[in-house]
Amino acid sequence: MQITEVKQVNDEIIEAFNRLIPQLTTTNLPPTREELEEIVAAGTSHLLIARDDTGRIVGGLTVVIFRIPTGLRTRIEDVVVESSARGQGIGEALSRAGIELARSLGAESVDLTSHPSRIAANRLYQRLGFTIRHTNVYRYIFPTHGATS
Repeated sequence: MQITEVKQVNDEIIEAFNRLIPQLTTTNLPPTREELEEIVAAGTSHLLIARDDTGRIVGGLTVVIFRIPTGLRTRIEDVVVESSARGQGIGEALSRAGIELARSLGAESVDLTSHPSRIAANRLYQRLGFTIRHTNVYRYIFPTHGATS
């Protein structure tokens, strides 16, 4: 298995996210080429992918880092592993790579969220040292856009 940061979007990356995102959420469409290019070019977001031993992309996540008045914030978002590749340590390897990338960018901590129904993912995050924060997460949905997760 190999974890790398996407530096350039190509057809393989687009195909992989077209395949992976529906396995993560049913309420959001996969990103377009332009959206993936925006992520890669942003400088504040870092798209990591996991390849299996055959070179096929089987997972991904995004590390987001941004400064606010109270400090540097880092989040891991959209962790996804292809269903046929789960249970092989790919999610752990991706998460560890995301944590190390955040550390190398100067972060003091990393936040992530995971739906309570994702039992295996929640166990993984706790095993990696993430702790549950006792806070309310709020979302405002603009009326013209409908519900998203």
